[in-house]
Amino acid sequence: MNMKKTIFTTFIFLISINISFSQSKVEDIKEFKLDNGMKILVLEDFSIPNANMYLFWKVGSRNEYPGITGLSHFFEHMMFNGSEKYGPKMFDKTMESVGGSNNAYTTENLTVYTNWFPVSSMETIFDLESDRIGKLKIDPKMVESERGVVLSERSTGLENSNFRNLSEQVKSVAFMAHPYRWSVIGYESDIKNWSIDDLQMYFDTYYSPNNATVVISGAVKFENVKKLALKYFGPLVNKISPRKIHTVEPKQNGEKIIVVKKQVSTPNIMLAYHVPESKHEDYYALDLLSSILSDGKSSRFYSTLIDQNQKATSAFSYYPESIDPNLFYIYSVTTPETEPEELEIMIQNIIDDIAKNGVSENELQKVKNQKLVGLYNTLETINGKSNTIGTYEMYFGDYKKMFSAPEEYQNVTNNDIKRVAKKYFIKDNRTVGFLIPPTK
Repeated sequence: MNMKKTIFTTFIFLISINISFSQSKVEDIKEFKLDNGMKILVLEDFSIPNANMYLFWKVGSRNEYPGITGLSHFFEHMMFNGSEKYGPKMFDKTMESVGGSNNAYTTENLTVYTNWFPVSSMETIFDLESDRIGKLKIDPKMVESERGVVLSERSTGLENSNFRNLSEQVKSVAFMAHPYRWSVIGYESDIKNWSIDDLQMYFDTYYSPNNATVVISGAVKFENVKKLALKYFGPLVNKISPRKIHTVEPKQNGEKIIVVKKQVSTPNIMLAYHVPESKHEDYYALDLLSSILSDGKSSRFYSTLIDQNQKATSAFSYYPESIDPNLFYIYSVTTPETEPEELEIMIQNIIDDIAKNGVSENELQKVKNQKLVGLYNTLETINGKSNTIGTYEMYFGDYKKMFSAPEEYQNVTNNDIKRVAKKYFIKDNRTVGFLIPPTK
């Protein structure tokens, strides 16, 4: 395909994406803040007769410290286990009785609770959330029950997932100061020893209304949402101000290597490079570089490591959204005939080639198109809209940046890809982990 045809095709494609993307516009999202500091974002969308409520709490494993690691994830469990009005297991039962459902997830940075429901049930959802935010019961018997569940979840996860096993070790070595160095689920000894006082202090600190952003999308009216928010969330009070995370990870000045032994069929390797947080100007170039490396069968990793040379059975890269500077992960599993050190060298050579020679225009435009299509597909549903709005608000500092994301991706140049590959993907800035079978 010649240059003019490529540009014309891209132009037509971007027009179609922008038309689709504009189904929701920045001015369609209305916001207000309660006197207690809780922020509410509302998107009226009558495409289906349902709605959702996403509660983004700015608390994750980065807010913990040795001795209480894992508490953020633990409260994801406890928030479903009884409050003043709705006792143990009643949150789910009550929601299901009015046609709703829910879920939750915890990351290094956030804890997010998700509710989906018919619009006619919205007041019940506000009542349920208000009750557990304001009057959660930290019952000792329920704590011990859930403590056992989390301990089992931790041990089973490490046993069954080679990725989790290796990544936990790599993180602990890559970070020497920042709380990203421990896993979201926490240390076993901490899980076993949290006290009721630890739990109450953590809850009072991080489940205060001024630490939450609520996103509601669907067949709702803004004024009705505001009325219910004032009634149910307005009376919630702030208790303890969260401590600021001021620890800055020192610059890494030399390669780190860790070897973990576990009974695996073939060695696993992980390369982790220090990279900036999501607000940083290099985010979009790094995100596109991740796609160039590992998205699809035409990616650099698949074509070189798996298809052509058959040195790996799998390979992928991962650049997480993050409040603070974090890690860019590369994970691969060797074929039986391949030494892990050989695969590690090949992976670095692929990145070094991009740093030196860049990528083709078609290769770069392909991943840009993939990002735009992926973003549009996510925003086709009210659930995708709420999650994306909240994600941009929490990680990028403003939900409005969601609407400029297509342009940000499109503005990334080949020189940007080369620059970030050269800047961040150097040996002195990386930690290499090997997961290998024990020696006999």
